[in-house]
Amino acid sequence: MTAPSPTVFIVDDDEAVRSSLRMLIRSVGLQARAFGLATEFLESYDPDVPGCVVLDVRMPGMSGLEMQQELNRRGATIPVVFITGHGDVPMAVEAMQHGAFDFLQKPFRDQDLLDRVQRALERDAQTRTAFTARATIRERIQSLTPRELEVMRLVTMGKANKVIGAELGVSQRTVEIHRAHVMEKMQASSLAALVRMALDAAETTDNS
Repeated sequence: MTAPSPTVFIVDDDEAVRSSLRMLIRSVGLQARAFGLATEFLESYDPDVPGCVVLDVRMPGMSGLEMQQELNRRGATIPVVFITGHGDVPMAVEAMQHGAFDFLQKPFRDQDLLDRVQRALERDAQTRTAFTARATIRERIQSLTPRELEVMRLVTMGKANKVIGAELGVSQRTVEIHRAHVMEKMQASSLAALVRMALDAAETTDNS
């Protein structure tokens, strides 16, 4: 199944701005969709579609900041680039503190916006790659038997096979067999790789 292409979502209540930004984004070969209201974007937002959001800070109804907060509540990771007017820089700084990717003050050069959009798309791609890798690790861990899970935990703590055998009440040879199964199921090329996977899995659990 082919992954969807990255899309730049433009959310701005000014129709002229929406139109010009959409044309600018498409002029460099990127897909763009424009929305006049934050609520319209949120209703159609699909977290499985990669991309970024170019978002006006001040809009009628739900503001850009409120839309960002709603995305945060949903656990969305899509990068947000805010467009701000002259007096909106403090709001943009607040947005950055709440996880916005970047902000751009009007008037701005087309290239400055395109540069930020490109960096935002790169960040989104990196985030999705990391998320996929962690999901794969979780699936591999779930394939382990309870005893293999115990062995993996003790191995990644740096304990020797003999010590693990004593703790679990099994022979060193049994530990070696379980350890080989763990390495195979986890597709770990080395002990260091296995430790890295265990740490990634622990971070994912802590953040969930």
